[in-house]
Amino acid sequence: MNGNRSSETAAYPGSAADDTVSAFDVLALGSLAVDDVLYLEHFPRPDEKITVTRRLRRCGGLAGTALLAAARFGARCAYAGWFGDDELCRFIGERLRAEAIDLSYAAPWPGGGVVHSTVLVDPMRHTRTVLAYRTGEPGPADEAPPLQVIRDSKVLLIDHHGLPGTLRAARAAAEAGVPIVADFERNAGPLLAEILPLADHLVLGLRFARRWLEEPDLDPADAVRRLWTPRRKAVVITHGEHGCHYRGCDDDEVRHRPAYRVAVRDTTGCGDVFHGVYAALLARGATLEERIRLASAAAALRAAADVDHPDGIPDERAVTAFLAVFPAVP
Repeated sequence: MNGNRSSETAAYPGSAADDTVSAFDVLALGSLAVDDVLYLEHFPRPDEKITVTRRLRRCGGLAGTALLAAARFGARCAYAGWFGDDELCRFIGERLRAEAIDLSYAAPWPGGGVVHSTVLVDPMRHTRTVLAYRTGEPGPADEAPPLQVIRDSKVLLIDHHGLPGTLRAARAAAEAGVPIVADFERNAGPLLAEILPLADHLVLGLRFARRWLEEPDLDPADAVRRLWTPRRKAVVITHGEHGCHYRGCDDDEVRHRPAYRVAVRDTTGCGDVFHGVYAALLARGATLEERIRLASAAAALRAAADVDHPDGIPDERAVTAFLAVFPAVP
């Protein structure tokens, strides 16, 4: 178990007391966050006092942002990690429920289970710095959600949080033939080495891939080749403004999709948006090319979103309109 947290007394729909289990398009288990975003005149130097030009609060985290993106592409989504009852969790709950994201399988825990981040955005240099503080241990419980909920889902979305529960869920999904989309950003412990081979849709940033493979200068195409295994359905290595390299199970070649050229305002959550759209389209049965094309466009729109947008995450209509103007790879 994670510390002294236990899921044994939690009441879940679909448990022994309720055999009715609903299928979800995307079931996510990873981190939720509240992001307090500060737009700065420039990134501060030591001992400098600067003006914050704008501040806002958003629902974030690897799982939270991805779920919002997936829901806006029409996916029926659910979150099934630890979820508390404090002010931060209430804020996240309001945002997720507003998008019809199901929280009935979230594991109740008074300790919280979300990350509270302060995000410093430098609009001049198009950079952002994330200062993350854990109010609890994010991710899934060790023994929840019910295995049938995992088996009945169309796609399982995981990250590097709550590794014992994530390993349990990944094994159940793999045995049931449920696609697993993985979003890892750091090596959170030895169990990750058992989880990573189970992810048949490995969608990683180049920085993590280089650290995992212990090659700091590794080319993204070579990272795809190194991470490929016979059980993979897709390996995608994203690299910000340089686009992504990828390979699918029906192709022996590594392909490259350049990033869409947009006026970047804030890159916070771009990778998470990519994962969410990818997972939603995978559940829909879209081809790998279509998944990557639309996920890349959605990430570009997130980067270019106006600060007045509530969270900067586009819906499918906005992505379709964008691609009507940029129908081909730029």
